[in-house]
Amino acid sequence: MPTLYLSPHPENFQNHRVLIAAHYAPTLPEVVELPEQGLLLQPPASCPLPKLPALESRPGVWVSGPAAVAHLLCPERLRGQGPAGCALVQQWVSYAEGEIAPAACAAAFSALGLVEQSKQVVERAVAELHLALAVLDGHLKLRTYLAAEAVTLADVTVACALLLPYKYVLDPPSRAVYPNVTRWFLTCVNQPQFQAVLGPVKLCEQARGGDAPKPKTQEPVVPAEMGPAAGSAPGPGEAPVKSASQLKKEAKKKEKLEKFQQKKEKSQQQQGEKKAKAEKKEKKDPGVLTYDTPTRLGEKKDVTGPMPDAYSPQYVEAAWYPWWESQGFFKPEYGRQCVSEPNPKGLFMMCIPPPNVTGSLHLGHALTNAIQDALTRWHRMRGETTLWNPGCDHAGIATQVVVEKKLWRERGQTRHDLGREAFVREVWKWKNEKGDRIYHQLRKLGSSMDWDRACFTMDPKLSYAVQEAFIRLHEEGVIYRSKRLVNWSCTLHSAISDIEVDKKELSGRTLLPVPGYKDKVEFGVLVSFAYKLEDSDEEVVVATTRVETMLGDAAVAVHPQDPRYQHLHGKHVLHPFTGRRMPIVCDDFVDMGFGTGAVKITPAHDHNDYEVGQRHGLDYVTIIDDSGCLINVPPPFLGMKRFEARGAVLEALKQKGLFKEVKDNPMVVPVCSRSKDVVEPLLKPQWYVRCEGLARGAADAVRRGELRILPPFHCKTWFQWMDNIRDWCISRQLWWGHRVPAYFVTVDDPSVPPGEDMDGRYWVSGRSEEEAKDKAAKAFGVTPDKISLRQDDDVLDTWFSSGLFPFSIFGWPNASEDLQVFYPGTLLETGHDILFFWVARMVMLGLKLTGKLPFREGLHAQLLESNLEPAEVERARQGQKSDYPAGIPECGTDALRFALCAYTSQGRDINLDVNRILGYRHFCNKLWNATKFAVRSLGAEFQPPPGPEPSGAESLIDRWILSRLSLAVELSDAGFRAYDFPGVTTAIYNFWLYELCDVYLECLKPVFAEGEAAAVVAARCTLYTCLDAGLRLLSPFMPFVSEELFQRLPRRAPQAPLSICVTPYPSPEQFCWRDGGLEGSVEFSLGIVRAVRSLRADYSLTRTRADCFLQCLDSGAADAASRCSAYIRSLSSSGLVRVLGPGEAPPTGCAVAVASDKCTVHLLLKGLIDAEKEITKLSGKQGELQKQIDRLRERMETPDYGTKVPPKVQESDATKLQQSQTELQKVTEAMETFQRMI
Repeated sequence: MPTLYLSPHPENFQNHRVLIAAHYAPTLPEVVELPEQGLLLQPPASCPLPKLPALESRPGVWVSGPAAVAHLLCPERLRGQGPAGCALVQQWVSYAEGEIAPAACAAAFSALGLVEQSKQVVERAVAELHLALAVLDGHLKLRTYLAAEAVTLADVTVACALLLPYKYVLDPPSRAVYPNVTRWFLTCVNQPQFQAVLGPVKLCEQARGGDAPKPKTQEPVVPAEMGPAAGSAPGPGEAPVKSASQLKKEAKKKEKLEKFQQKKEKSQQQQGEKKAKAEKKEKKDPGVLTYDTPTRLGEKKDVTGPMPDAYSPQYVEAAWYPWWESQGFFKPEYGRQCVSEPNPKGLFMMCIPPPNVTGSLHLGHALTNAIQDALTRWHRMRGETTLWNPGCDHAGIATQVVVEKKLWRERGQTRHDLGREAFVREVWKWKNEKGDRIYHQLRKLGSSMDWDRACFTMDPKLSYAVQEAFIRLHEEGVIYRSKRLVNWSCTLHSAISDIEVDKKELSGRTLLPVPGYKDKVEFGVLVSFAYKLEDSDEEVVVATTRVETMLGDAAVAVHPQDPRYQHLHGKHVLHPFTGRRMPIVCDDFVDMGFGTGAVKITPAHDHNDYEVGQRHGLDYVTIIDDSGCLINVPPPFLGMKRFEARGAVLEALKQKGLFKEVKDNPMVVPVCSRSKDVVEPLLKPQWYVRCEGLARGAADAVRRGELRILPPFHCKTWFQWMDNIRDWCISRQLWWGHRVPAYFVTVDDPSVPPGEDMDGRYWVSGRSEEEAKDKAAKAFGVTPDKISLRQDDDVLDTWFSSGLFPFSIFGWPNASEDLQVFYPGTLLETGHDILFFWVARMVMLGLKLTGKLPFREGLHAQLLESNLEPAEVERARQGQKSDYPAGIPECGTDALRFALCAYTSQGRDINLDVNRILGYRHFCNKLWNATKFAVRSLGAEFQPPPGPEPSGAESLIDRWILSRLSLAVELSDAGFRAYDFPGVTTAIYNFWLYELCDVYLECLKPVFAEGEAAAVVAARCTLYTCLDAGLRLLSPFMPFVSEELFQRLPRRAPQAPLSICVTPYPSPEQFCWRDGGLEGSVEFSLGIVRAVRSLRADYSLTRTRADCFLQCLDSGAADAASRCSAYIRSLSSSGLVRVLGPGEAPPTGCAVAVASDKCTVHLLLKGLIDAEKEITKLSGKQGELQKQIDRLRERMETPDYGTKVPPKVQESDATKLQQSQTELQKVTEAMETFQRMI
């Protein structure tokens, strides 16, 4: 047994940490307490390591230090699940040791009087402690534990580090600031393992040594790796744990340093400085500006003040969403008397794919909601009656698992300890406390839903619809009772749907962890064994990946054409353990090339075998119960767990001489996504929906074009599913969910024989027990008093209630205004991964129960899920840590939404790049600066004209930008109609960045500075039109920044809409000012600008304005260049811009560049630079480049270069060579140009 050596000090939190970790393990080590020597904890003399606690795991093998000892003593589950979980646990352990423990010890030791420290040192220690507590409080806001759903080593380490502060430093007012940390701390210390070591923990009532220093109000900067998306692995070494003496020395050092600093400051003051220098204000990072103006929830944000220097997501996103909600902008009633009021512009309705109540927003949700909200906002801005209906799914299995874990963690109880009603109350309590988390996150994302219509699938309205749907379908015979094979989770004790089964692919022998088993279980092997023929010594060899199921075998199957077994047709084999006589059957499903060509048939525990059993009338021998233990088998196998029986059966076959071989076999293991248990096919009586007729209607709707699935290639999958559909099992053996409204009938009448569970005649459905009893009495011809009923304990599959969602949210089956107006909906947008599980079932149930399709179009996209190996994931994390050592910068909601929509090409998976989101955050800053410039240029007195139509006084560049704006409006309208979101975002991005900001605003600067009054007025009106329309184009994708900037612009009329989200979206009919000829002229001029800029860069003309001479091929080009010469001069930072006449030569000393096939640019350099000096400089550069080229060529010409050098390096060398050659050519040309100037 391992021996643990500790110091006996009762307040040693490192001892507590080690002992608590040990209490989570199955067995405790022997504990030896050693006498304390001062403040240093010395290990026993035989220990070669320097400090306590120390662990002697076996004689002569030692480990010391609390981190290492706790890690070794705790069970594996406390160290984290998977690489990411382990990394996160280790990060928190390192954070506790490096940040929390030193601050906690310094604060507590001072309070306890163990060390004497100055007031400043104590205050600093307490401030550091509060900073750490703030980090923890933010992290624990939505979590029960630090790194997982249960206690891990992270919780043990951090809780122990905080023991002393919670006992002696943090009084009630101090604790009140950190409610999440305190809640978590109390949860931890009340765990049985903590209690066994600590006993009752009494929290501090009054801080020792006077009032407890209160925390500062500044918001702490949470380390990126400690945030919700933590994933970066810690460094290779752990942070060192500091002893009390080391902490004391550090405190003294700090105190001395402070005294020295005070003396130094005093000395400077005494030197008699004549003027005290004004303290330089620390420049705040504009990226983290916050909106601090007091604004009550729901009031409009104050935008009367000056715009901050730069765009800040926190500043921009503050206060707008509550105002949008309070004004009712997202309600379909906005701007009209009622929703049924006719609207000539049309109607748009879409319901959200209801997220699980247990969930939190992930990128998949962000993607679908960004798309859905962009569509919703576009339709709303077009003036349509618009409703985007929110809702949440009760997530039967997921929610029950969460609450069961919580009960066990907090009370040590199971749901069976509470009983069904009390457990369901606990689930509702949890839902009311935690269930709206995803709603808050959707608001943060800017989702413009009508929250007054939000629905939960367990609400009374929706529950009534579920009950009604079941009863109607049961009465029609569409829902029926049957005993069939289902996917069974032995851990959950329930059937699960196909979408909750993960397919784990194995290449060969693999050991997998299975809940309820101490050791890992072997999978990925094929076991061969023999069955003896009846009345013969001949044997038939079969192969199986699940040898334990041979105890339930009912037959051996061979292919009817297999010549090896022709003589065995119609014969029998004997079961070696039960003596069961089993027929050899012929079936085409047998693969003659797999194994021996003979297959064991276990109809009760395999889906293929079940169908074989049905075809040949075989017995169904169930040998595994709901818990995964063996039944209906002889000893010694009876009662064994299924995977323990695997080894026992194999050994028994060997003893009987029937075992042949074991070999690796690639296979797929079905794993329950909720419990991680291996799924077991079991025969269970369940409720089923007959799907053949329903599916036919759903398939025909697509074939007739009544339902459009986008992109169209998903139609093939749709038809495959619909044309080959199987009946749908809707029973779940849970307590949380819609209980099946069906009752088993027992008749107290000797003329009526007792019924069986499988007999559908003995099941009735009803809206109440009384109604069901009346139905049963009528069916059996007896009086109601002769009837006894037992309601089915099962609940309905969550997908059943979700399938009713599009009409149950409007009160179906009861008539309502909303049901009449909004059903069927316009569109459903969701991930293609649930095309069958949800979309198809909505269509089938909608057609059956309402006679209408639930929507007319279905749009599908999906983020690409990671399939990297753990080692690759780790490398990616390290790369992320290298690229973003301070964490990923805050990009903001608008940038994320824009990035997701820009990625979303129909039907393509998405690999999201953080740098692209960061790029769109910079785009937001460009919008900010452009609007800031515009507001300043328009002036406080500017009043825009009533409409955007040009006045006729516009300049050439004004007319060009209006033409480009018209194109952007045209492309945006077409893109939205075609669901081409990348097309829309690209059009808007190009207009704002490359046309408005890069060209038009630059051309306006000289106009506003020195232009004529009429030109300034026209420019201001054009600029306003571009900003107003550009922000409206952008609003569906970037609602926050577009609203912020829109509110800072003046309005065309006093009765203009209050918000940009209800302002008309620009239409091609209104913005119809395209001028192709003008655009061609300006594009020709911009080509000249690019050529000039290239020359300026080549000759390092950073501030000098060189004269530019343009040699044009024809009069048309010369005319275009002449008309745009002022803009060319401004955009290219040139001095004079002159178009040369026919036959006119440019002056000598010019650098030359070709702008296009119709224009050559001559940039006059003579007199601006020292030609000889430049030649000398370039000569040296020419030599260096030539050497680089020679080295690269020499390397690439070696004989074995093509075979020994990796392809990536070869590619890199080729690129470098090409770049060096291009650069050398430019240097040579520049030298020739300078030579001509001498």
